[in-house]
Amino acid sequence: MKRTMTTIIALLITVASSQVLARNDIQDYSIEEALFQEQAKEQVGNEIRFYFGKQKHGKVLKSWGEFATNKKTNAFLKSDQEACTWAFLSALKALRDRALREGGNAVIDIKSNYKGRTTVSDSTFQCGAGNIIAGVALKGTVVKLP
Repeated sequence: MKRTMTTIIALLITVASSQVLARNDIQDYSIEEALFQEQAKEQVGNEIRFYFGKQKHGKVLKSWGEFATNKKTNAFLKSDQEACTWAFLSALKALRDRALREGGNAVIDIKSNYKGRTTVSDSTFQCGAGNIIAGVALKGTVVKLP
């Protein structure tokens, strides 16, 4: 009887802990707050202009097409917001690097594309955060503006 009870308790702990580790909370976070962070200036710089959602921008002189990025970061012992901000800035950096490689000076129509679910917003981005990893996926069009 004692052995059966020990086995049941061990099984319950295993199931409960796997549920905790499997956390993947998808939340919206403020683009403005993320870009206001000191690390944003260091990570993203200011060579490329970013336009989110349907934000207005100048006339497109040339377009190189839409590009996607999917960045993950270590979320262990970090708040979801802290981890998601870092992943967001990493995703913007990847879009920036692509724009520079292509010869563009802006990325327009940036939208979240977390797990293939596209959401368009001028003010927020989506991030999936778990106990160990947080991730941000973005898509944007690399262009040359006046």
